[in-house]
Amino acid sequence: MIKRIGDIVLIQLSDVDSNIYILDDTVIDSGTGFNFTRMYSLIKMLKKKLGDFRLVINTHGHFDHIGGNGYFTEAKVAIHEKDAAILEKADMSASMADFFRGKIKPRKPDQILKDGQKIKIGKREFEVIHTPGHTPGCICLYCKKEKLLISGDLIFADGIGNVDGPGGSEAEMDKSLERVSKLAVEKILPGHGDPVLKAGSKVIKDILKGGAE
Repeated sequence: MIKRIGDIVLIQLSDVDSNIYILDDTVIDSGTGFNFTRMYSLIKMLKKKLGDFRLVINTHGHFDHIGGNGYFTEAKVAIHEKDAAILEKADMSASMADFFRGKIKPRKPDQILKDGQKIKIGKREFEVIHTPGHTPGCICLYCKKEKLLISGDLIFADGIGNVDGPGGSEAEMDKSLERVSKLAVEKILPGHGDPVLKAGSKVIKDILKGGAE
């Protein structure tokens, strides 16, 4: 399924895969890699080729977000420094690849991301916000000008990411949620489920105080 959010394309391959966002020549998360044929056909529908993309940014190192990195044959891969070892070592446990019954191959990230780093994607500038809790290296990407938050598995339209997987931490999650709650957010593009297209800050605050179940 393809959804358009302005000039941003959201691809949803299956209930198992993460959301895949396409912004210009950059891909945010890549799914499990289980659905290559479907991915290929959807990219073709966009009048693009898998080799057209220059960068894949992984919001964290779980298999449902990194397993499809190899789809994008010409793209460099970027991930936060605290989840980089998952890719480098093809860590089956930390990536939860074993849980998904998938496999990953060792790959050294081309770009190591750090908190506060600025990334230019097309006409937009995003800030990397380190938001551990779901994994040690979880990030969000925040475009201040558009009040746009790409939230990975930190927060969704109706809840927050779990903390009971490898490297999860409830205390870190609480700190990360508190941090993003202070941002001016209109739209939220989460790692799973439907995007939030208006009043994102209110959605975040309602979730944190239990207003959304």
